[in-house]
Amino acid sequence: MVVVAILAAGRGTRMKSSLPKVLHSLGGRTMVERVLASAEPLAPSRQMVIVGYQAQEVKAAMQLPGLEFVEQTVQLGTGHAIQQLLPHLEGYSGDLLILNGDVPLLRTETLEKLLQTHQANQNAATILTANLANPKGYGRVFCHNNFVEQIVEDKDCTSLQRQNQRINAGIYCFRWQNLAEVLPHLQANNAQKEYYLTDAVTQVGQVMAVDVEDEQEILGINDRLQLATASEILQRRVKEKWMLAGVTLIDPNSITIDDTVELQPDIIIEPQTHLRGNTVIQSGSRIGPGSLIENSHLGENVTVQYSVVTDSVIEPGTKIGPYAHLRGHAQVGTNCRIGNFVELKNTQIGDRTNVAHLSYLGDTTAGNQVNIGAGTITANYDGVKKHRTIIGDRTKTGSNSVLVAPVTLGNDVYVAAGSTITEDVPDDSLVIARSRQVIKRGWRKKSEEC
Repeated sequence: MVVVAILAAGRGTRMKSSLPKVLHSLGGRTMVERVLASAEPLAPSRQMVIVGYQAQEVKAAMQLPGLEFVEQTVQLGTGHAIQQLLPHLEGYSGDLLILNGDVPLLRTETLEKLLQTHQANQNAATILTANLANPKGYGRVFCHNNFVEQIVEDKDCTSLQRQNQRINAGIYCFRWQNLAEVLPHLQANNAQKEYYLTDAVTQVGQVMAVDVEDEQEILGINDRLQLATASEILQRRVKEKWMLAGVTLIDPNSITIDDTVELQPDIIIEPQTHLRGNTVIQSGSRIGPGSLIENSHLGENVTVQYSVVTDSVIEPGTKIGPYAHLRGHAQVGTNCRIGNFVELKNTQIGDRTNVAHLSYLGDTTAGNQVNIGAGTITANYDGVKKHRTIIGDRTKTGSNSVLVAPVTLGNDVYVAAGSTITEDVPDDSLVIARSRQVIKRGWRKKSEEC
């Protein structure tokens, strides 16, 4: 049995931000959400987040089932943070895995190895360590045969101790009962006048160190430079994963892919394309160049060029762009064409429908085999409320038509070019709604005489 506790109380002053550090985004999720996700496969019995700075904002951003929050109103070090768990874990006899909300690149496999080593050796504590060429800024771990003898914070190290390259990654697994006995007796006898969790490590009993295989996993985020570095590492992981799974990335360095995105084999991603959020793209699709897809589902053999698609669903065989914008839960059927300079907002379109160019459909439902002429728009907003436009199957609109919602066009309707439609139109009708053309001869001569 294991309980996970995440340290997320710090302000993160070096981020130079009003946003709590752990809520900064990395690859489509906040840093602290990433830490939670890495621990989720361990099936912890409880997940606890220790909050402090802007606690309410952190809580509001993490509305996850079963997640518990513990407040550290004054931040007096990592040992003080874990002391706040004492009343919440009274009577608990399992293990406590302690993670940092600003160390977002840890892999689940690393945590599994740490927990397995801890339990197999019946350790009182097991800590994650790494050997760094430049260990400056990290606490040093002194071991004999992987059994920890001492941990010294960097600021408290002697010049000789600083030569040790084995560092403390700040990830711990404790047998809770052993730790709970020690926590009340921690002392702030150090340069920072803080209560260090590391002081508890050597007091709980047998402690072992486990070296992380990839030191990049333990990168802590304290400023925007480190956040950018973490993003580069994450992007490299994600893109390598998908290329090995059968996805073609043309010029990978110009492409970004959140690790929340799901891709199928035989997709081609062109340069300057960005895939974000909970996006799913199916086989045979070609995305880009120059496209943004966010929180959207694209079916098989979809093409998107120089376009933006957010919160939308595109069925198989449809072509989008260039320079189209789909948003607000747009849904496009199979084998459609959404052409250049077309915008769809909260619009549902049936199969084999074309909106070829220069059109806006907002709050619209269009049927199958509809053809929307160039420059057609739905006037969906009356200044107070949005209204819907309904367009039946096989209906066609001429160029520069305006459909003033709420309005319904039946099946097999033809709208004459330049018409402004304000009333419903029955099936199988031609509708003409435009001013009669007037020609005044000699207009230029008369105007010059005036």
